[in-house]
Amino acid sequence: MQRVSRRLAAAASLAGLAVGLAALPALAQETSGKGLWSLYDETLKGAKYIDLTHTITPKIPVWAGFADPTFAPAKAGKDIEGYAAKGDTYSYEKHGFEATDYHLPTDQLGTQLDPPAHWAPEYPAIDELPATYTLRPLVVISIVDQLKDDPNYALKVSDIEAWEKENGEIPDGSVVFVRSDWSKKWPDPALATLTKFPQVGLDALKFLHEKRHILFHGHEPLDTDSTPDLEGEYWLMHNGYAQAEGVANLDKVPATGCLVSIGYPKFGGGLGGYARYVAVCPSDWQYGVAIGANDAPLPKSDKPLHFDEAAGMRVR
Repeated sequence: MQRVSRRLAAAASLAGLAVGLAALPALAQETSGKGLWSLYDETLKGAKYIDLTHTITPKIPVWAGFADPTFAPAKAGKDIEGYAAKGDTYSYEKHGFEATDYHLPTDQLGTQLDPPAHWAPEYPAIDELPATYTLRPLVVISIVDQLKDDPNYALKVSDIEAWEKENGEIPDGSVVFVRSDWSKKWPDPALATLTKFPQVGLDALKFLHEKRHILFHGHEPLDTDSTPDLEGEYWLMHNGYAQAEGVANLDKVPATGCLVSIGYPKFGGGLGGYARYVAVCPSDWQYGVAIGANDAPLPKSDKPLHFDEAAGMRVR
């Protein structure tokens, strides 16, 4: 009964948000030109925010075909008279700041957004994705139960239809994340070597895109499927679709009722993206954090960051 109540509440929140968006032109006039600020004040300011993103570190799972990332304290690249000599390591004590030299051998690291140019150069690269890839309705479909009997289970059309029977039709233009709880073992490097892992089947991908017209789908593993030719990812990229990989914390998000914020660096000609996904959920949802007084200024820590050679990165 509690699950049903939460679903109804989440659906009502999403429906209310949709009504609010539809009424924005009138709302803008009624609120003396506040426009979308009213939506923020009335809905988003009190929402719960859940990070769906893994932290990139030197020791995360990486496909064997790529080298591991490395972090190091940044050094001066040339002489700066009276300030730094070439090769100096920048320090708080001497220079007043520090920076990091990131060696990232691939743009396929951690939580990602793959543009179609990752496989098909005739389609957009990461910097060519439109600005509308910013905020969308979020759908979460779980295959956790199916994986108990088959660790290589692939999302099927029948799973989507069962989800819709319980929750309603998937919204046009939404983002669909497939929950498998695979990410709970992150950052075990062995995850990158698995040949059996939760999948998203090709028929399911075609249904989501051709029948429900979603923006893109996402999954927790680092590949769409384990077929010999990666048929799902091949089909997506060669038909102009993006996808999310390495998504986390989907067990903290309801099946419906949330939005997803989508962020990624805009590398020129980039074929992959270190992405940041944040679920924006109703204010009464049990997980997540709300906007508060500690957002600015940010709280001071009694444990300053320092570079740890064993960790290969700055830690507290």
